[in-house]
Amino acid sequence: MDFPAEPPHHRHMSGPRKTRPIKRMLVAVVDDDESVRESLPDLLREFGFGAQPFSSAQEFLASDGMSQTECLVLDVVMPGMTGLELHKELKARGQKTPVIFITGQKDEGLRARALEQGAVELLTKPFSDTALLAALRAVFPA
Repeated sequence: MDFPAEPPHHRHMSGPRKTRPIKRMLVAVVDDDESVRESLPDLLREFGFGAQPFSSAQEFLASDGMSQTECLVLDVVMPGMTGLELHKELKARGQKTPVIFITGQKDEGLRARALEQGAVELLTKPFSDTALLAALRAVFPA
């Protein structure tokens, strides 16, 4: 999958053309912070992904989105089940969905544990669009 260097622009096509809808890779965002659930999916859509926000690990597990999700962006610290616990639960269920953790804590030990557990990356909030795009490129190589 090719990623845009900048947000995509609309292209004008001349003449009638029949096209099938493009299947977008679905990235689920699981974060208890409402501002993250509102802004991060918009950014993911600008990058060309489908995006589905969830307010908790429990909400994600109860949804039918789990089988459709091709990458998870998980907050580490959430009430109830944490992002690390959700990742362990998914692995126990045989789910091999790639995970990018996000956190407000600067802790290299946490980063090492997340990567050891199989995460693609752990990004510290606030993270740049570029850092997120680099992590997504690791999940979806061109």
